[in-house]
Amino acid sequence: MSEERATPPQAHWEDVYRRKDAEQVSWFRPHLEVSLALMEQTGLGSRTRVVDVGGGASTLVDDLLARGVTDITIVDLSEAALEVAHKRLGDAASTVHWLAADLLAAPFAEGRFDLWHDRAVLHFLIDETDVRRYAEQAARAVAPGGHAVIGGFAPGGPERCSGLPVARRSAAEIAAALGAAFELVGERREVHQTPGAMSQSFAYALLRRR
Repeated sequence: MSEERATPPQAHWEDVYRRKDAEQVSWFRPHLEVSLALMEQTGLGSRTRVVDVGGGASTLVDDLLARGVTDITIVDLSEAALEVAHKRLGDAASTVHWLAADLLAAPFAEGRFDLWHDRAVLHFLIDETDVRRYAEQAARAVAPGGHAVIGGFAPGGPERCSGLPVARRSAAEIAAALGAAFELVGERREVHQTPGAMSQSFAYALLRRR
């Protein structure tokens, strides 16, 4: 893993995963049922090229591997979070591409992926410049005809997460943030129960790359 000096945002997330068990953080779910259902609507198959941005310690990679998906990239700012998933997968981790990087500056090749997944990364972006950069990254990385599944706190959901302010968006607002390169083709709502038994309202957008 990199020995470069941590930036403040990276240091925040490294600290979170060093201090807490991955199953104790508020966003933990044993399985991302809503995400998986929306991903399957896109025709998810063994040859689908998937990137999970902010995937960190999430179990989504486990469920994608169980479905036979063979081209999976996990991107996260926290190396500690990636290490959790890497260790959990054991030998299967060698079949996954792991990238510890700032999503907004990650070196994605044009059209590299068929499916972009994000659960609770975009909602941390409250600066319009960062939101625009996120949209540019997604538009570059997802091939035309591909899809994005993006979820985050919905209107009425929490105003902060892990001590940081968030932007609460509906599916339509998520689509608007992604810009003209994507069209909204589906949406879902979810009431997530945290490990601490708190209810959090999430909105998900299923988007198609034009």
